[in-house]
Amino acid sequence: MNTVIRSPQPPGSVQVELDPDVRIGTAKVFAIYGKGGIGKSTTSSNLSVAFSKLGKRVLQIGCDPKHDSTFTLTKRLAPTVIDALEAVRFHVEELRPEDYVVEGYNGVLCVEAGGPPAGTGCGGFVVGQTVKLLKEHRLLDDTDIVVFDVLGDVVCGGFASPLQHADRALIVTANDFDSIFAMNRIVAAINAKAKNYDVRLGGVIANRSAGTDEIDRYCRETGLERVAHIGDLDAVRRSRLKKCTLFEMDSSPEIDKVCNEYLALAERLWQGIDPIAAQPMKDRDLFEFLGFD
Repeated sequence: MNTVIRSPQPPGSVQVELDPDVRIGTAKVFAIYGKGGIGKSTTSSNLSVAFSKLGKRVLQIGCDPKHDSTFTLTKRLAPTVIDALEAVRFHVEELRPEDYVVEGYNGVLCVEAGGPPAGTGCGGFVVGQTVKLLKEHRLLDDTDIVVFDVLGDVVCGGFASPLQHADRALIVTANDFDSIFAMNRIVAAINAKAKNYDVRLGGVIANRSAGTDEIDRYCRETGLERVAHIGDLDAVRRSRLKKCTLFEMDSSPEIDKVCNEYLALAERLWQGIDPIAAQPMKDRDLFEFLGFD
């Protein structure tokens, strides 16, 4: 991996670029972040389907060693890029697209980057290799939308590496203390990457929450914007158990409503959303701010 330390650096930060020549191209690229377990994979998969329902050619990239981002799209745990590379002893020229790309529901192309064994490497390297392979196999040439589904909270430059490719970063959160606290840290990480890359905040997706009062209060305080609200619906739980997206479930008022919410979000993102210049709060200030009555 050719790493380049970019200069000038933001105060207290070292920005690492995996490969300055590997760019995704003309596709619109969205990176989905949020607290671990908040529903990023469910959100990403249903949003990918919504884009495909609008007639767009969609590629979803799961960036988690657990490699389950796309299983509701493919009905199985897809092979990872790392698995495929290991199978050919990292002789990249021997890989074929079908070794690591699976077509999911409604034509959504699915890739699971996977990750190195615990304690042995950086997730950012895996993301970089994945994008490089997709470029070499020309799988991005005809792609309209790329959705990165990224592991948990941003904890290091490796997990933030999809931001180097993204146009907009979206944050999935629930209406609770831990989720909003994680969102605040993610806002800071996105702002740090935005100093050197084109990525900008795109907004907040409220998920698994009956209400959004605390999310909205935080957004007003920091300059963020909520762009969608997916309620705390049993249909979402059932879709995961059935290994399918919400768009494949039997029609009902509840399911139709949430599918329409995803379609509206996809349309809005496709048309283009303005960048958001939000300012995260200091941890201590946020702790006091979220002192619920």
